[in-house]
Amino acid sequence: MPVYTYRREDGSTFDIRQRFSDDALELCPETGQKVTRLVQAAGIIFRGSGFYVNDSKKSANGKSGGAGESGRDKKDKSSAKAEKKDAGAAAKKEKAAPGSGDKS
Repeated sequence: MPVYTYRREDGSTFDIRQRFSDDALELCPETGQKVTRLVQAAGIIFRGSGFYVNDSKKSANGKSGGAGESGRDKKDKSSAKAEKKDAGAAAKKEKAAPGSGDKS
């Protein structure tokens, strides 16, 4: 059975457990004041495969993706490695090119 929250005329609130089929209360059972039922957000937890890959999916090495580096950090590191590799290849080409360098 769900728990519903009601607000009394004086502004105080109270919780009461009711069936889905029960009508909403009109009077507080303790004080007799008029009450209105409050609408509250439900707490939802998504579990299972397919929800929020970066939060709960395990990577190939068995570690969860949420505790370590984020995907953006991994991409930044891999692009930095690629830039170093490109810079090294360009330096090799420069050394190998005939006529390069200083002629005094």
